[in-house]
Amino acid sequence: ASNRPNALDSALRRPGRFDREINIKVPSQQERLEILQIHTRRMPGIENVNLEELSRITHGFVGADLAALGREAAMCTLRELLPLIDYDEETIPSIVLEKLEVKEEQFFEALKEIQPSAIREIFIETPNIKWEDIGGLSEIKERLMESVEWPLKKKENLQRIGIIPPKGILLYGPPGTGKTMLARAIATESEANFIAIKGPELLSKWVGESEKNIREMFRIAKMASPVIIFFDEIDAISGGRGQGMSDGNNVSQRMLSQLLTEMDGLEPIQDIVIIGATNRPDLIDPALLRPGRFDRLIQVPMPDEKSLVQIINVHSSSMPLSDDFDVKKFAAGLQYYTGADVQALCYEAGLQALRENIDANIVHLKHFEQAKNIIHPSLNDQILNFYANIEIMLRHKSSSGIFRKEKFEFL
Repeated sequence: ASNRPNALDSALRRPGRFDREINIKVPSQQERLEILQIHTRRMPGIENVNLEELSRITHGFVGADLAALGREAAMCTLRELLPLIDYDEETIPSIVLEKLEVKEEQFFEALKEIQPSAIREIFIETPNIKWEDIGGLSEIKERLMESVEWPLKKKENLQRIGIIPPKGILLYGPPGTGKTMLARAIATESEANFIAIKGPELLSKWVGESEKNIREMFRIAKMASPVIIFFDEIDAISGGRGQGMSDGNNVSQRMLSQLLTEMDGLEPIQDIVIIGATNRPDLIDPALLRPGRFDRLIQVPMPDEKSLVQIINVHSSSMPLSDDFDVKKFAAGLQYYTGADVQALCYEAGLQALRENIDANIVHLKHFEQAKNIIHPSLNDQILNFYANIEIMLRHKSSSGIFRKEKFEFL
């Protein structure tokens, strides 16, 4: 038995030695349900726990993980009862023993501690960001729901209509507009595993190691599906090919070729959605943007006045605001501010109130005005014109499909 078959000497794997190789895959939902039923059959109160729902959301869990989940849920039950036990007594009162039963919420609490083995070897993030945590961007949220959440949670509905869901979604736009937050929120809403990768993290100085990292990531993702693979700063690994680049950039070219191979592989990608984020879509190889790869190109724009009001409300929800602070009026003066700018502005306004009086219990309009003099907008007309041109180029590509290269030092 081995969980690293490729590490074995090929001489061991030839006919006459290990003739048969049996691949034991990650359990399906029905198999997870049967495993959970076995490991929880002696738990008191288990008949009131919806094991079918647990089997549905434990993507990538193997038998040992599910056994550990059951043990952790039991430990959660015991921890709740420990304060009721008198350690000076020789026996536990029957009234305490009657409360000894596992509840569904304890399994959900245990899920926060137990990770599936398939993705334990790489960085796995459990986002806790929901749509309501992101102000504005209602149209973008709707498009992401259609492209990601529907294929993962309502697959049968799409199959009934004959719709093939997109493999990849590219989020592009100015820095600070919420691209990463959107990716994390859609992972939470779709109840999928979330693998977050920054483009430069995959780079290695060893020849072939960077491509191996991409292959390994997709191998793990297939075991842990449904999963969202999020490439932040995807332009770092998807620069144009064959442009006479240096050796360092040749690594990026090889990584891009490997990424294209994984997306176009003979083995179809099931329940895996790839989301890329970049603020330099002009640097991405056009081959990555064709249908069948990154099918959906979604621009995350600068927030409008209505969105700014919602963003301020989100980031000031825990702040005690004075009656003189009119959110709509204040938002009207925040031209060129991004969501990240507004978040920093709200934080600075709170600091201004504390600097004035360390015992302050309210934030006034003047504190926001003072913060506005410190936190300046990230955007300007030059940057917005750049993204407007990019959107036109993406919508109306030339026959060659190649971007016109320019220098944009302001990004």
